[in-house]
Amino acid sequence: MEGASQLSDTAKVLFRDPGNEVFMSSISAWEIAIKYSLGRLPLPDEPRLFVPEQRKAHDIDMLSLDEAAALHLIKLPALHNDPFDRMLVCQSIVHGMTILTPDKLISAYPAQTIW
Repeated sequence: MEGASQLSDTAKVLFRDPGNEVFMSSISAWEIAIKYSLGRLPLPDEPRLFVPEQRKAHDIDMLSLDEAAALHLIKLPALHNDPFDRMLVCQSIVHGMTILTPDKLISAYPAQTIW
C-alpha cells in the first residue's frame, strides 16, 4: 500500500482500474501483524489500525480464509516453503482469483499470476 514504487507498471494499472475488484487476503494481514510485532515491518501505525484504514482508502476488500481454501493445501506440491504464500496460492486456485506477484515460486503453482 505504501510501496507503490516497487509495483510493476502492470500491477499499478490493474490496481487503479475501477473495473477490477481488488482483495487483500486475511493471510496477508496475519503476515503483516507478525512481521510488525517482530520489528521487521515498520508502519506509521499499528496494523490493527493501519491495515483497515489503507484497505478502505484504496477500496480493497478483505478475503477471509475459508475451509475450502485451507483444505486445498494438501493438493499443492511443496514448491514454496512460505506457509503464507502457499495459502495465498490455495485461495487463488479455489476462488479463481489472480495473484499480483513477482515471486517465481508462486508462479510455478497452477494459480493465475500477473506482474
